[in-house]
Amino acid sequence: MTLLLVSEVDCLSFQELNIKEEYRSLVDNVSKNFYYPILKNALSYDRAVGFFSSSALIAIADGLIPFVKNGGQMRLIASPKLSDEDIKTIEKGYKLRDEVVKSAVMRELYEPVDEKSSTRLNLLANLIADSRLNIKIAITEYKGKIGMYHEKMGVFKDTESNIIAFSGSMNETITAMSLNYESIDVYCSWKNVDDEKRVINKVQAFEKLWNDKASNISVKDFPEVKESIIEKYKKEIRSYDDFNQKDFNDEIEIENKLEIPENVPQIPDNFNLYNYQIEAIEEWAKKDYCGIFDMATGTGKTYTALAAIVKLSQHLNNKLAVIIVCPYQHLVEQWVEDIVKFNIKPIIAYSTSPQKDWKEKLDESVRDQKLGVRGRKFFCLVTTNATYAGKYVQNKIMRIRGNTLLIVDEAHNFGASSLKNKLHDKFQYRLALSATLDRHNDEEGTQALYHYFGEKCIEYPLERAIKEGKLTKYKYYPRIVSLAEEELEKYNSFTKEIIKCVKINKKGKREMTEKGKRLAIARARIVAGAINKISQLKEDIMHYVNDNHILVYCGATRILSNTEENSGADEEDIRQIDCVTNMLGNELNMKVSKFTSEEDMNERRVLKKEFSEGKNLQALIAIKCLDEGVNIPSIKTAFILASTTNPKEYIQRRGRVLRLSKGKEFAEIYDYIILPRPLNEVPGLTEDERKKELHLVKNELSRAEEFARLAYNSIESNSTLDDIRDTYDLFNVEFQEDGINE
Repeated sequence: MTLLLVSEVDCLSFQELNIKEEYRSLVDNVSKNFYYPILKNALSYDRAVGFFSSSALIAIADGLIPFVKNGGQMRLIASPKLSDEDIKTIEKGYKLRDEVVKSAVMRELYEPVDEKSSTRLNLLANLIADSRLNIKIAITEYKGKIGMYHEKMGVFKDTESNIIAFSGSMNETITAMSLNYESIDVYCSWKNVDDEKRVINKVQAFEKLWNDKASNISVKDFPEVKESIIEKYKKEIRSYDDFNQKDFNDEIEIENKLEIPENVPQIPDNFNLYNYQIEAIEEWAKKDYCGIFDMATGTGKTYTALAAIVKLSQHLNNKLAVIIVCPYQHLVEQWVEDIVKFNIKPIIAYSTSPQKDWKEKLDESVRDQKLGVRGRKFFCLVTTNATYAGKYVQNKIMRIRGNTLLIVDEAHNFGASSLKNKLHDKFQYRLALSATLDRHNDEEGTQALYHYFGEKCIEYPLERAIKEGKLTKYKYYPRIVSLAEEELEKYNSFTKEIIKCVKINKKGKREMTEKGKRLAIARARIVAGAINKISQLKEDIMHYVNDNHILVYCGATRILSNTEENSGADEEDIRQIDCVTNMLGNELNMKVSKFTSEEDMNERRVLKKEFSEGKNLQALIAIKCLDEGVNIPSIKTAFILASTTNPKEYIQRRGRVLRLSKGKEFAEIYDYIILPRPLNEVPGLTEDERKKELHLVKNELSRAEEFARLAYNSIESNSTLDDIRDTYDLFNVEFQEDGINE
């Protein structure tokens, strides 16, 4: 059945419309401000999108009613969602290609989820039946390899031959229109010569595609697909006038953009999420807003979490209390810098908070939310682990009556016994952030975290981040340093005492006594502060005395309790950092500064700025900052004196050095591998003596092997490590854990 003629509609010339050069989703309300006014006055619409799906068809129907009533004609080119198996099947034989492509397209035709979706799909099915909408499918073909067509562009024409062309990253899908904060660039044929040329290029490009004349791209008509759409979605309608406007343009009915209410989570202007961040948020939503973001350091966990707050807050009509917890005060302030960008006014809670009245603010917010005070149904508290665990905050949290979301940064810390009991059922919604959630030598604590937060919504490892350009590549230079004779004697003495402190627990497993743990920390200090590191550092850094953006990272072994909000350094830590500062500043005349807990937040802010500019400050000599989440993207060369066997620590340290920064093509990491003695002395040891030294050797190698694995110069760095493996015959020795590792 062909639909009756539509009612006559008066059209404006495109030149009478206020068309911007760029639109960003959500920020500009693309549907209302771009598609609708143009489609209302267009006679033809040509569109090349990303993937074909029923969701894409539903989104395309947005704003289409006036276009339909103009008698508008539309052509659509889309790409099938091909699986790896699909591509392999196609590449086996040309004859199978069309069947595989058709099958891939057909499986994306889902049943409509609601009446509105059904109505929109019905309209498109009728347009196809009336030959007013034609669809073709595109795939790329190059040297026998099959791919998916991803170009996104569109062309509108009006009654006066004015043309508007656009291109950009935004797919016409529901996700792109509502969550994927992306942009489109727009060109108008009448504005200037440059725009006119771009418009002509877009028109010609589309015509080449439509007529299957573009290089390395196959564009085909699949009648069966159109027939399936008609069969699946078409209902009997007397006239296009029977379609109700409100089923297509909810956002159009909204008046011009209202002023954003205060303290209601919103996506900032000019903000874009990467696809992996969007996927993480979508997966979190599917898991009832509970889960884990396992993302490499430097890949945007904070921004992803803040966008997740926006998603959940919108889902709950902004009736939500958000509690964000991070280890230290300066991390709270770092979060605050980003939180305020999302139109959130956080309550900043810790002992020396700049908000002196934070307790009153929290009490008032809990009360207002409970009473449902208009405009006060959302609030956000950002605090330290210690303040969160304190009686005052815990008492206020238990008084919250509405929806609550707990976000824990560096969530591995909450596997500790002193914090686990603060992971209570009060929070319906939960999000853990960590590059290394698994706790070192603490299976029970690790399991507690997974039990509370749920499954991983994303795993975005450092390897993938480097490959996809979200972190910079790096070169790794392991430097072999041996303990001094006196240090080796102390180390061996501690080892003998530690062995005596190993006991068998009730589960039949070896376990270290508290005394043994203290001795292990004291032994680790010897490695962290090995004196020979300093002379090797001086030799290495001589090549960089005229460079900038250098970090020298000194060792620290003091364990912080959960009642501490600042990460202080003790006498042993200061001794090494003072030695390095004197050497670089006085002996080598470099412009250097310490970066420790002794500097307050304002001083740190100034130092980071000076360091980034690289004019008055060449190097930072730091302690603990790489473990604490301090963000200094401009670090180009790092000398890591701190030795650690904890994967959580060394993985984080590496990730923070690899953050992207302008002019930073790659990073360089110097890592000081501590061995009991020079390698040339090892062959003279007895078998028993060599075995006793394997603990330290193996522990140092585990870190070095991980660093070398992803290094740009992996062959070179592994060559150095092979010298250690060969000397200690590690290729042939089975190393048994015996409970006395560091």
